[in-house]
Amino acid sequence: MKIFKASLDATALFITISITIVFLFVLYLLILQWHVGGYGKYFGVILPPVIYFLAWVFRPVNYRITEDELIVYRLLRSVHIPLKNIVSAERIDTNKISWTIRTFGVGGLFGYYGRFRNTVMGPMIWYATRKDRPVMIKTTREEKIILTPDDPGQFLAAINITVAGS
Repeated sequence: MKIFKASLDATALFITISITIVFLFVLYLLILQWHVGGYGKYFGVILPPVIYFLAWVFRPVNYRITEDELIVYRLLRSVHIPLKNIVSAERIDTNKISWTIRTFGVGGLFGYYGRFRNTVMGPMIWYATRKDRPVMIKTTREEKIILTPDDPGQFLAAINITVAGS
């Protein structure tokens, strides 16, 4: 098994730190005002940690290539893509993913993952932690999956050798 790191880019790191500070500040203010009546305080104390926790456990931690599958390793529910279902793997220009909108996903807190779309590439699934090293995987189900290993060259060499050998 080969493991490829997936570190955050500066934007994702900034967003993650900023949201962490905002969530902590909101929780602090809610605790200070706990004596004020109403049920909104429960919602405000519970929702930010739940959102933060879910974003943390579903973030892409790294990418793993085994003999028969590509694994997007996450703390909860890793994504398994059989190598036999991969049609192609290539590095793409960052311009192809610029002006991408999130249709259902996370746009910076611990990375960029979920469902995205733009006019050039159409719908895509992202398991990315940065925007400067995109690799696109196309599957037999006509999915376009964006991954961002720290070393895209070695990742592509490993996946292309493995796919060719299957």
